[in-house]
Amino acid sequence: MKIAIVKLSALGDIIHAMVALQFIKKKYPDCQIDWIVEEGFKGILENNPDIDTIHTVNIKKAKKDKSFKLLFKEFRKLKKLPKYDVVIDTQGLIKSAIVARFISADKRFGFDKTSLREAFAANFYTGTCHIDYSENIIKRNAFVVSSALGFNISHTDILDKKSFLHSNCENIAELDKGKKSNIAFIPGASFKSKIYPVERYIQLANELDANIIILWGNEDERLMAGQIKLGSSNVSMSKKLTLDGLKSVIAKMDLVIGGDTGPTHMAWALNIPSITLFGSTPGYRNTYTTDINQIIESDSQVSPCKIDKNDLSIEDIEVAKIALKAKELLKLV
Repeated sequence: MKIAIVKLSALGDIIHAMVALQFIKKKYPDCQIDWIVEEGFKGILENNPDIDTIHTVNIKKAKKDKSFKLLFKEFRKLKKLPKYDVVIDTQGLIKSAIVARFISADKRFGFDKTSLREAFAANFYTGTCHIDYSENIIKRNAFVVSSALGFNISHTDILDKKSFLHSNCENIAELDKGKKSNIAFIPGASFKSKIYPVERYIQLANELDANIIILWGNEDERLMAGQIKLGSSNVSMSKKLTLDGLKSVIAKMDLVIGGDTGPTHMAWALNIPSITLFGSTPGYRNTYTTDINQIIESDSQVSPCKIDKNDLSIEDIEVAKIALKAKELLKLV
């Protein structure tokens, strides 16, 4: 069986869909799985033994540049892919559904119109399933994949998952080889209401007797990392990392703390303890809580259907609450 999975972006969303790969391979060990993704996120998929081929597109660049020429080029590239038995759109957006439609396949599968924020996307599929849009995103991904392929992925399966991010990088971060724990802070996120304040990260660093490394991915995040480093003596900054390098560093951590963003979700994928901070986005939906992967939410009542980017309630999460949770996960209390 030849399977194509469409999940174009973003980093955390791709991670939340990748968990299904190991269960597909367990059920159908001889199947071929290819993945269609935006060029910029290819690195998160690389080195995964359950993926045969990664096919990249530049839909985002075509949209940003308003280039119909590039857009048509990408669609022509998709039409040249080999024929699949099934294409599964785990993203459920109109753009991802169109991508799925351009791929030659016996069946195109996705969410039904009542399960989607962009309901029109369902018109591009030959088969659909229903699961509430507000349901946990990892459960949604597992459900659409398992429904398309005729088997079940249970809650226990997900809890017992194997680590599924793989890297070729070695010795990127200087880690404390003594008795102190190694903790990564992830200060950045895609928009402001998902970002915990720099001054609170400084307070948190000073509360924790640990070797803390700040991970960053762009200039704004680098500046935040620098401010946190200046405010605490036990903090260092990473260099700019590739996605492969980021996987390698997080895999070596004892704990990861950050907002609702891709690098924090990597910890869950790698079975590394984590604390994810939620303000304007729904914690119950955007991560999978386990004994070692915990969330701390603000008091905001949020809807997954309409995110209020002016909701800065993440700033109200108490440092002491995070510090206590960190010590519990590190078994220091």
